[in-house]
Amino acid sequence: MSTPHDAVILAGGSAQRLGGADKPAVTVGTRTLLDRVLAACPDARTTVVVGPRRPTVRPVAWTRENPPGGGPLPALATGLRHCTQDTVLVLSADLPFLDPATVRALLGAATGADGAVLTDATGRDQPLAAAYRTEPLHRELGLLAAEHGGLAGLPLRLPLAELELSRLHRPRASLDCDTWRDVATARARIRDDGSVLDEWIAAVKAELGIELDVDRAVLLDLARDAAHGVTRPAAPLTTFLVGYAAALRGGGPEAVAEAARRAAELTARWAAEAAEVDEAGS
Repeated sequence: MSTPHDAVILAGGSAQRLGGADKPAVTVGTRTLLDRVLAACPDARTTVVVGPRRPTVRPVAWTRENPPGGGPLPALATGLRHCTQDTVLVLSADLPFLDPATVRALLGAATGADGAVLTDATGRDQPLAAAYRTEPLHRELGLLAAEHGGLAGLPLRLPLAELELSRLHRPRASLDCDTWRDVATARARIRDDGSVLDEWIAAVKAELGIELDVDRAVLLDLARDAAHGVTRPAAPLTTFLVGYAAALRGGGPEAVAEAARRAAELTARWAAEAAEVDEAGS
């Protein structure tokens, strides 16, 4: 059981290095960056997203920083007003490889300190991939606001300088997507590191709106035995999930047709994104 906690996800900003694109809505493995971060923290008592409203895979509380465009500290302070737990996850909305196991490790490492942050491949702290004790973070933000007459434009490192922090070196989980090159790297990595089936299953479940732990080995063994050898393992897994989603919606030809249509559209988007990766690498 993880430490009781809330989550604040910063999903505003101008994304200048992405040409002003709506970064949280950029997809990796057909799932938006924001939805991938939300999937990493399913146990938060309250999840607050600071930024413009967007469709999300699960319900969240929305708020906007004041002043708009004032930087990460006003956004963080605004999000914290919605939090009631003693510990809060503070995450940016562009962490494609953050996962629940890393979140649990962060929460554990924050116990006995003022917080815990991930460090990237260079050893640099990632303060927006972290878990903090809520009270010390509130305190430091309040002191800074009083000292500077507000938080707008202040760097994120200022309130953290006075906190006692633990550090976890997790280069993969701390990878963020600041540029289109970063996005292309993330899109290629999910197809090259042996996790492509896990990524595809997660995408199908999100698309069909189902929650189900899939025993991939059992399903593939069954498909192999039934078909005398499986050459395209994504196919039986996808059709299984389509059938499960249709059954949840009462079954029948209409439910099967709708689930199959949505999975087919997802397949087309997956293939289009893969083509972009191939073009970028050529």
